[in-house]
Amino acid sequence: MFQLKIVLALTMVFVSIFGSAASFAQPSPAPKLVVVLVVDQMRADYVDRYGQQWSRGLKRLVTEGAWFRRSAFPYLNTFTCAGHATVSTGALPARHGMVGNSWYDRAAGASVGCTQDAGVSLVSYAGPAKGGNSASRLLVPTLADELRTQLASPAKVATFSLKERTAITLAGRKADAVTWFDLSARGFVTSSAYTDRPVPFLAEFVKANPVEADFDKAWERLLPEASYLFADGGTGEKPGKYWSREFPHPIRIGDGRNAESYDAWETSPYSDTYLGRLGQATIDALKLGRGPGTDYLGISFSALDLVGHDFGPTSHEVQDLLIRLDGTIGQLLDHLDRQVGKGQYVVALTADHGVAPIPEQVRAMDLDAGRIDTAAVIKAASEALRSSLGYAPPAPRLANSDLYLDPAVVGYLRESPSALGSVLRALRAVPGVANAYFAESLVAHAAAGDTDAQAALASYHPARSGDIIVIAKPYHFYVRDDGTAQPGSATTHGSLYDYDRRVPLVFYGSGIRPGEYLQKATPADIAPTLAFLCGITLPRPDGEVLVDAIAPRVLVPARALRR
Repeated sequence: MFQLKIVLALTMVFVSIFGSAASFAQPSPAPKLVVVLVVDQMRADYVDRYGQQWSRGLKRLVTEGAWFRRSAFPYLNTFTCAGHATVSTGALPARHGMVGNSWYDRAAGASVGCTQDAGVSLVSYAGPAKGGNSASRLLVPTLADELRTQLASPAKVATFSLKERTAITLAGRKADAVTWFDLSARGFVTSSAYTDRPVPFLAEFVKANPVEADFDKAWERLLPEASYLFADGGTGEKPGKYWSREFPHPIRIGDGRNAESYDAWETSPYSDTYLGRLGQATIDALKLGRGPGTDYLGISFSALDLVGHDFGPTSHEVQDLLIRLDGTIGQLLDHLDRQVGKGQYVVALTADHGVAPIPEQVRAMDLDAGRIDTAAVIKAASEALRSSLGYAPPAPRLANSDLYLDPAVVGYLRESPSALGSVLRALRAVPGVANAYFAESLVAHAAAGDTDAQAALASYHPARSGDIIVIAKPYHFYVRDDGTAQPGSATTHGSLYDYDRRVPLVFYGSGIRPGEYLQKATPADIAPTLAFLCGITLPRPDGEVLVDAIAPRVLVPARALRR
């Protein structure tokens, strides 16, 4: 009884000081602005390998933010559209449906782009533009979509990139400003899915800041040559015909009015700088982060992808572009500090995929590497089917790692294990191919612990993926019949190997606990984590809230809460 009286007395003292337990916790305020930065084709090991060359924005994020060092995509088809959609939705391709940059549409009988939409048109800030793009093929809402619908004060949303599929998938279905560069228009465009006319402040910006102003520059190294690792002009590098393998690289090609000059500009660090300045201008024009709710800014920096395809991951060009991007992101963070305020915004930095080393450089180390001719894959499948069927069926189609067959052939293989085995063996015999799976068997293989099948299943959507999944060997990738990489020239991505799947994942700013984290993570965790910080929910994410990176809530006495 005496002990009970002591407990009751202490409880009375506690309540008199702090108030009731129900009103003890002070919720953390939501960030005023969410900023998602995606560096197209940035491998995770670039941070360790090249980080000593950085001094501004990239360094600030890595050293002052929450850096998840074991982040990797868990799926097979590591392509741009799939990666950006995963970042923005928290879902994997099997759920969000963006299984590649394009895929074979069985109903249409043709390949379709992931944001291709004949029901909308392009709205140009420059010359005439053809075609239409929207997020109509994205099967789940994005974080930005949810910020617009769940908050009492809907978020203002703006996204920018050189590529339509990246600007669109970062945004979602509706936004205030979604803009990308269109080579045929020689300038920036948007979609009628977002606006029926040019957004005034963007029209003013692009008019006052023509990309042609960079044409008289040449891309030179920013640091002394001795500051760069490896050799310039490495074996197997294959830049555009207007550039050599070594610095400097001119931007103006010929008279500067041709497509090559604009392509050179896109492939240079100047395009990243432009996107960074465009982001700053948008923060000011839309007053992002200064309203009653939480706003959203997404920028996908595309130049590294273009450079990496041509020059490879050990090139001086990749290193210099990252050095310059470090400065561009540093300027953006400084602008956010001034206009939004330190501690008032949160940044997530990641990439959509990595990149394979150039095969010629791998072979120089006595390792197996090469390019797989897509025609050889199709021929192997066709001949095996002809032998089993007794006639030549319609030719299969190969897109990404997916082989699409005629529906009647699929039905036959389903009922004839011997014929199916013959086709799979023929595909596995193609030089550079590691394995092949009948798509309908992926679930069983994955359940048995086959990690390759698990990765393929995470990329598989039955209405959009192929009937047979063909896995390349390490350091091998598919090429078109003309021998060029798909896409690009020297190297590419799209595999389930770590050089393609491992990417940086960093959070910085409001609500984030800085540090280096070694638990497994995936870019699918970005949207759920940001949603948690903003106090909203995603319908069914595959990713999780990275709770270790969330700063603890501040506990405030209830008496203080009532003041």
